Amino acid sequence: MKKRDMNRDWIATARTLSEALPYLQRYDGAIVVIKFGGHAMGSDEAMETFARDVVLMQQVGVNPVIVHGGGPMINEMLEKLQIKSDFVNGKRVTDEATMEVVEMVLSGRVNKRIVQAINRQGGKAVGLSGKDASLITCDPADPALGLVGDPTDIKPDILHTLFADDAIPVIAPLGAGRNGETFNINGDTAAGAIAAALTADRLLLLTDVDGVRDATGAVVTELTAGQIRQMTADGTIAGGMIPKTETALTAIDGGVRAVVILDGRAPNATLLELYTEHGAGSLIRAN
Repeated sequence: MKKRDMNRDWIATARTLSEALPYLQRYDGAIVVIKFGGHAMGSDEAMETFARDVVLMQQVGVNPVIVHGGGPMINEMLEKLQIKSDFVNGKRVTDEATMEVVEMVLSGRVNKRIVQAINRQGGKAVGLSGKDASLITCDPADPALGLVGDPTDIKPDILHTLFADDAIPVIAPLGAGRNGETFNINGDTAAGAIAAALTADRLLLLTDVDGVRDATGAVVTELTAGQIRQMTADGTIAGGMIPKTETALTAIDGGVRAVVILDGRAPNATLLELYTEHGAGSLIRAN
């Protein structure tokens, strides 16, 4: 690369940092909950980029919380152990044998991989599940689904303690039942409940799509809760996007300032959303 071109690159970098100042000030001290899953978790390169972005966010004053999924890894382990999965209305029935695998994969393999990636970038990540310190208490979501839970009580004190110690919580979506059972929780649902309990400034739902699309197929960059309800009622929002928008609405009703559904496969997606005028994905606010 010619020296002149290198100078242009450095000037562009400096200009980007300067233009980010209002956003850096805006999110100083903010709590941002990030649901991390899908193909964004698939490669070591994507994991490294995500981890670097999270550490950068914390360095400039954000308190990030990571809630992760792990469906493909669970499927892989169940198949390896020859444990058959049954489904009801497209949702996995979680019996005791399946629950053992879910907990092993989420709290072990997946959680620790994310923790290690963040720590390699200079962060101080702490892995835990919703069972730790009674963070998440659940009731059964549907008896037909077995050990699948809906969060009913969140105790975020442990997360505030970690913030005070400059640590980054990385949470596996598991919860404890009232009778000591372990429940599997949908990752988006867990992230939304935690964000509401923390009264988070932002909940970022990283997915494998660009955002919420209108009837023409174009991504809508900003929506209100009322528009989400209307688009769901008329069928514009359908399929796998419905659970994500439902999570967004529940989180906003619970006090989260805004929810963003964005493509986690895009490089630096979280930084683009928080620190640029352009943003990323679809931002959902209350009416």
